[in-house]
Amino acid sequence: MPNWLLPENIADVLPSEARKIEELRRLMLDNFRLYGYELVMPPLLEYLESLMTGAGKDTDLRTFKLVDQLSGRMLGLRADMTTQVARIDAHLLNRATVTRLCYAGSVLHTRPSGLHATREPLQIGAEIYGHAGLEADAEIQELALASLALAGFDSVRLDLSHVGLLRAIIAQDAAAVRDEAALYTLLRAKDAPGLRALTASYDAVTRDALLALPGLYGDIDVLARAREVLPPLPGVLKALAELAALAGSALGRAEVAIDLADLRGYQYESGAMFALYVPGLPNAVARGGRYDHVGEAFGRARPATGFSLDLRELARLLPTAERKHSIRAPWGSAPELKEKIAELRKAGEVVIQSMPGHSNEQDEFECDRVLVLADNGSSWILKNLG
Repeated sequence: MPNWLLPENIADVLPSEARKIEELRRLMLDNFRLYGYELVMPPLLEYLESLMTGAGKDTDLRTFKLVDQLSGRMLGLRADMTTQVARIDAHLLNRATVTRLCYAGSVLHTRPSGLHATREPLQIGAEIYGHAGLEADAEIQELALASLALAGFDSVRLDLSHVGLLRAIIAQDAAAVRDEAALYTLLRAKDAPGLRALTASYDAVTRDALLALPGLYGDIDVLARAREVLPPLPGVLKALAELAALAGSALGRAEVAIDLADLRGYQYESGAMFALYVPGLPNAVARGGRYDHVGEAFGRARPATGFSLDLRELARLLPTAERKHSIRAPWGSAPELKEKIAELRKAGEVVIQSMPGHSNEQDEFECDRVLVLADNGSSWILKNLG
């Protein structure tokens, strides 16, 4: 096997694509800062039990594991950064007030999430800790939509769901509580025959509500239908009210869809959840939601909500970046030449010095001007190239 081959679904990022990704990263992090988010940089690997805290079975299956040669303990290469940021908030910062944190970095997956997906996504995201109210959820949703707008996407679909619905519906039925994991799987697959079989012995109110959930999807009018067919339990009414508020705050910025059986992230999230879709990509480009219980294992339960997206996946949908206009300059050590090049670079110009005996060949730059010595030989001037 050639020694330059990479593992499946692992790839180098070449200049033009790398620039798109890096420009997106800078745009989004700068925008997060305008909202008051502080940047943190968690480590690439941690002890496995720390990475798995509150992460659920899906994250466990996606995590590469290895033995630490120093301690003999199991380490994990992060498959997601959210629990790491929750650990920083709960254990290191230990603030009593609302904390806004953001991050950007590579994660590694044992298997790709889709047919053409990379196993090394570049994850970027933002989290709010310390506020249990819907205001935090609304800000995170707004920030996620703003991030896609910065990337140039003006046609976005926002899908909303809520973990609290299922938990409120089954809370008073011991048999349903026992089957919670199985119900999650069936609802996520919208497996109506499987649901009917599993719920045959449940309380009638619980069974009818569970059987109704797979059909409750569509536009914002779904919430009115849900109020008619679901039991008026406090948890159900609260979840529907939160979804109505979040859907209302997004109107005009995105097409809003509701799916009350979409429980992706169920083991991880604790409240309202959302996914963002853009044309050209069948899978969600960003996901977010509330996860109030992750910090418990780190010694401090804090209300938390956030979102993340894969910059590499997002950049793949964007057109190739235009080549940047630049200046070609000769190689030389004359003080006047060095001074002129330094002056141009300080002004933001790209100046590429030609190595003796070689021509320039770049994907990223187009030399449309050249630095030449004036006819009088006393100064360096710019000359346009045809």
